[in-house]
This record gives sequence, C-alpha cells and structure tokens, in this order.
Amino acid sequence: MTDSLSQSVQQLGLRLPEPSQPIANYVNHVLSQNQLFISGQIPLLDGKPAFIGRLGEAISDEEGVKAAELAALGLLAQLSHALGDDLSKLVRILRLGVFVAATPDFKAQGAVANGASNLLVNALGDKGRHVRTAVGVASLPAGVAVEIDAIFELKP
Repeated sequence: MTDSLSQSVQQLGLRLPEPSQPIANYVNHVLSQNQLFISGQIPLLDGKPAFIGRLGEAISDEEGVKAAELAALGLLAQLSHALGDDLSKLVRILRLGVFVAATPDFKAQGAVANGASNLLVNALGDKGRHVRTAVGVASLPAGVAVEIDAIFELKP
C-alpha cells in the first residue's frame, strides 16, 4: 500500500474531491493530541449536494449506498488535507458515525452505512477498520440522504 492517500483512492478507480469548506461557524477538523476529528461530510458532486431525499421514500437503498460512498470520499479528502496526503501518519479510523435521512419505517441504516465502511476499508486497508454507529434521522443538511463523520488515531 502506498503512503499517499490520493494514490490509494486512485487505485480504486476513484478520485478525491477538493475538500469542502464549512458552511457555518465550525472547522473541517480538529486535532487533539493523537486524535483527528473530522466534521460531518455530505455527498457532493462537483461541489453540490447529491442524493437529495430520504431512504424509504425518494432514495433507493442502492442510491443510499452510493450517497454513503460519496460522503466517504469527502471524508477521505478532508483526511488527506489534514495529513498532507501522508498515510504513514495514520494509525487507524477509530469511529465512523453515519446518519441516514429516512422514513420512520426504514430499517436498513446499516446496509447504507456499509457503502462508507467498505470504501474506507478498501482505500485504507486495516487502517480503515472501525467501530461504527448508523442512525436514522428525519432530515440532514441540504436535504441529503447521508452524512458521515469520523475520529482517526494518528501517530504521536
């Protein structure tokens, strides 16, 4: 595995987007000792929100998985920016939080979250294995179907 996160992603046939910028009074990431906290990332295509709607209503399960993958690419873009694209600084992902906008009867949050989890493990190998929470919510910023955030452990 290469020490370049962008190259690892390219080997999957994907490209890291430009890291998104905060739209309110917060920052993209915070480093505290050896933990890196990355703010919630939504699925963006060409800098615009994608996969608008809720699972169990306007968005299919397959589209939800794609939304989670796209949000994970945004998360990796933030990670790459924070690490100067140097994966040798990363120990592992500690925790992934996945928020799924869904109808009250939707029950496949975990399957949608697998879109993000699978991409992160494929891009980062064992460093991408993580604990995870997948939660259904009524709505998310910009009306998107998925938002993810994460905590990473870095080398001291």
